[in-house]
Amino acid sequence: EFAVEPELVLLDMQSVPAGQEGWLAFDVTSASNHWLVHPRSNLGIRLYVETEEGGAWIGLVGRRGPRSKQPFMVTFFRENQIPCRPPRAAKPHPRKRKPKYDLPVPNFKGYSENRGQPCKKHELYVSFSDLGWKDWVLAPTGYSAYYCDGECFYPLGACMNATNHALIQQVVHILKPDEVPKACCAPTKLSPISVLFYDDNNNVILKKHRNMVVKTCGCL
Repeated sequence: EFAVEPELVLLDMQSVPAGQEGWLAFDVTSASNHWLVHPRSNLGIRLYVETEEGGAWIGLVGRRGPRSKQPFMVTFFRENQIPCRPPRAAKPHPRKRKPKYDLPVPNFKGYSENRGQPCKKHELYVSFSDLGWKDWVLAPTGYSAYYCDGECFYPLGACMNATNHALIQQVVHILKPDEVPKACCAPTKLSPISVLFYDDNNNVILKKHRNMVVKTCGCL
C-alpha cells in the first residue's frame, strides 16, 4: 500500500527582498473557515521558501527557537446579531417576565411619539488602510467595530437593555421635553481586539486594545 499525500492548496504568497527584516503576515482565512466546518481536514499549514532560481536557502525558526520569533495566528469572529423589536402592548400575564429595573413605570395615557428604528447594533467595518494606518499596522487589515443607533422608545422594553437612569430620564423627558433630552442609544458592552504593529523604534508589537468592538447596545 502507498500513502497518498493530501492535496496542497495555495493560501497566500509573498515576494520578499533578501535584506528585509521583520514579520510577514499571511492571510489563511479560507483554511481556518474550512477547518471550523470540517475539523478533521485540519492537517496544518506548510510554509515553503525558495529563491528566484528555485532553490530553498533561507533558515526558519522551529519550535525550539526563541519565543519572540515564534509564528502565531490572529483570528477574528463575527457575532450574530439578534434583532430587537419595538415594545408593544401585551395582555397581562401572571408569569410575565419582570424588566431588569424594579422601578414603577408611570402610565402616560394618550402619550404617543414618532417611532423609527429601535436602538440596536449596526454593521461597521473599519479599514486601517482607509485611516492611513497601513504603514504601521501589520495585522489585521481591518475589523468589524459595529456602532449603535436607533430610538429609545417609551416604555423602554427589555430588548433595549435600558438602565434605571435611562428609565427615569425618559419619564422626565415626557414631562419636560424642552429641558431634558431622551435617553441615548449607546454601547453598553465592548470587547478588545489584538493588533500587530510597529512602535516608534520599529519593533513589532502585539497589543490588546480595549473597548474596540461593540458587543451590545442599550439606552443610557
